[in-house]
Amino acid sequence: MKNIKYLFYSLLSASVVFTSCDSEDDLIKERIEDTTAEEVVYVPGTADFSNYIALGNSLTAGYMDGALYTEGQDASFVNIIGQQMVAAGLTGEFNQPDINSVNGFNSTFSDFSDPANPVIAGKTILDISIPGPVPTFPGDLISAYSGNKGALNNFGVPGAKVADLLMPGYGFPDLGNPYFTRFASNPSTTSILADALATNPTFYTLWIGSNDVLGYALGGGAGSDPLDVYSAAQFQADYSSIIGQLAAKGAKGVVINMPAMLLIPYLRAVPYNPVPLTADQATALNAGFAGFNAALDGLVAPPPFGLGVLDAADAEARKVSYAEGDENPLLIVDEDLTDLSGYFDILQSYAIITAEQRAALQPFVQARPATAADLVPLATAPVIGEDLNPLAPGTVLRGISYPLDDKYILTPNEQVAAVTARATYSAIIEGIAAATPGVEMYDIQPLFADIAGLSSAQATQLALTPSAIAAADGELGITYEGVKIAPDFSPSGLFSTDGVHPNPRGHAILANNLIDFINTKFGSNIPKVNSTVYRTVLFQ
Repeated sequence: MKNIKYLFYSLLSASVVFTSCDSEDDLIKERIEDTTAEEVVYVPGTADFSNYIALGNSLTAGYMDGALYTEGQDASFVNIIGQQMVAAGLTGEFNQPDINSVNGFNSTFSDFSDPANPVIAGKTILDISIPGPVPTFPGDLISAYSGNKGALNNFGVPGAKVADLLMPGYGFPDLGNPYFTRFASNPSTTSILADALATNPTFYTLWIGSNDVLGYALGGGAGSDPLDVYSAAQFQADYSSIIGQLAAKGAKGVVINMPAMLLIPYLRAVPYNPVPLTADQATALNAGFAGFNAALDGLVAPPPFGLGVLDAADAEARKVSYAEGDENPLLIVDEDLTDLSGYFDILQSYAIITAEQRAALQPFVQARPATAADLVPLATAPVIGEDLNPLAPGTVLRGISYPLDDKYILTPNEQVAAVTARATYSAIIEGIAAATPGVEMYDIQPLFADIAGLSSAQATQLALTPSAIAAADGELGITYEGVKIAPDFSPSGLFSTDGVHPNPRGHAILANNLIDFINTKFGSNIPKVNSTVYRTVLFQ
């Protein structure tokens, strides 16, 4: 059972189109040819791009593959847009707080258990010999930006939430966000927005808010619902403050709403039923769970043979049964289930079960087999089948004979909480943009619905916008510039190996969509890029 096979979502396609360039010079040459094939006079329309700034979180910063590294920064959608403005003569330059690291810093895979010899991991890549992303070595600790902090254009900070843009001292050394500390004008006192406003922006893009829901979703719904942590009223107040301060500078801009994050491969790559079992293993497990299943029957049966306190359908959903094969479901904790502790105590008090049997039932008081309605975060994969009892190897296996904790599974009710918060926050963003002259909202949701192959019914269930519902057609992936793009981190996918952030080609596609949007709304003609010259996933 140690060789658990994880069926990653479209990780290796049967047929893959690879695009590469021979050198950096070739890449630059192709981009120039794409944008200068004809003599064009570029105009800003009703916008002023002379000082374009970008505000946001990791998506704006160019964080991908689990790290902030040089190539990712260079391929960020805002850098692509900024450099296209530069190429068109619409702005003087677009400066980023360069990280100057080939591999970057990956907090997930770095190991500081031995302070004298820490192991610093970098960006993740795909290794076709094993399932899932693996880190590169060596990585680099986050270092201070040595350039001119007063001339920056990209203020994307990985991990930032809406309120964080307004927080003075958000970069406070040792206590704040190190990604802001490295380029903040004064980490102890300034805020991200204050530093951005100090540059006197004339145009901006703002993509913020996803992290106010994303952490809850990626963490399997552990903790409080997002709207309980960050109320709709507070979200509106903070977001309005950001937009108001930018407007006071006379800047126009584009805000981006929140994507349908439940569609990201981080929550889709690992199936709910990845457990392979031999006939003997299945038989042994079923024998072990016979007592648990019998106890459930005892809670359903009416007196005098049982307690009659549990619905039969509820009991059936909790029963554990394994079979020979590769597609057995994970065993999980679902905190929305009725806690059976008190009922099991009654069974013991009536001498229906022994004290030892009662103790053995405790881990399963809110347990059930996973179903296709559950989402399994990518971080769950390494712990499936983990042996929890070294004194009796093979007897207590996480997710198989012992349930996975709540943080490892996003259950349907937790999905509803995430969807509700995202839809609420996105509606607020749309309302603020509509009420503010010079501000336009780009709806990211149709792109997600289209590439994920949603049906209109699925788009409705995810509480997406009407335009996203209209874009949903039920066909997985899109064809963009002649290349099929999949909603995963396969070599033909949109996402990087962390399963959350786009890869360079994904960023290029997003940049082109935003350029189209800006040109339409402001009457400009910023040139687009050829997305096919940007790579997809990193692999070896």
